[in-house]
Order: sequence, then structure tokens, then C-alpha cells
Amino acid sequence: MAAQKGRDLLVRIAANAEEDPPVSFVTVAGLRARSIRFNAELVDATTAESPQAWRELLAGAGLKQVEVRGEGVFVDAASDARLRTSFFTQEIVVFELIAPDFGVITGPFVVSQLTYAGDHDSEARFSITLSSAGEIAFAATN
Repeated sequence: MAAQKGRDLLVRIAANAEEDPPVSFVTVAGLRARSIRFNAELVDATTAESPQAWRELLAGAGLKQVEVRGEGVFVDAASDARLRTSFFTQEIVVFELIAPDFGVITGPFVVSQLTYAGDHDSEARFSITLSSAGEIAFAATN
């Protein structure tokens, strides 16, 4: 993958809770920094009979999760309201995460952290953490 601009990583939320599957998304506005973390926990299956006492892992048995973090500024009321509503109701919402030249990650997430901050002489800022809440789909881009 060639170098690319960090600002090209896009986080989008389903426009409405009622849509199933969602047909439209709202871009989470003004993200200045963002990251996507994939995690798969390991299940240790090592026993006294493991060859030379080497650790053995049980394939496919661990818990998988995706965590998305972003911070920035809200540039419109729609994305602010959508994120705020999904946090306070703790609804499971479909998000779409687009990383050019890597792929598109789509699936259910919960807004597990929402922070608002600001200095008296600058814009109001927010940060979010999304935690996967079900099966995540990945489609590679070419």
C-alpha cells in the first residue's frame, strides 16, 4: 500500500436507526485524527504433552473485536445529533469505515465513549470510541 493522507480515512454512521440494512450514511464530520484497531484474543491450548513445551494456540477460538477512535470538530448539526443520540440510547448502529487502498469495514458498533472539550479561545472538539457489537464485514479495495 502506497503512502496516503490520513484525512482520507472516512468514518460514516447509518443515517437512521430504523433502516435495516442501512441504505444511507452520514459522514462523522470533522475528524482530524482517527484509528482503527483490530484485535483477536488468543486461546492457549498448551498441555504437558506440547512438543518441547512450546505454546500451542487453538485456532479460531478467540474473541475478535474492532475499535475505532476519532477526534475532531463537528461541522454540522446532523452528525453531532446522530452520534449523541446513539451514545445516550446505547443503540447498536451500523458504521462504515473507509480506508482508501485498504478496504471498507462495515458492521454494528456502539459509541462507547463520547467526549466534548474546548478552550476559551478555540473551537469545541469531540472524541469518540466505537466498539464492535457483532460480526464485521471487510471488503478489500484494489
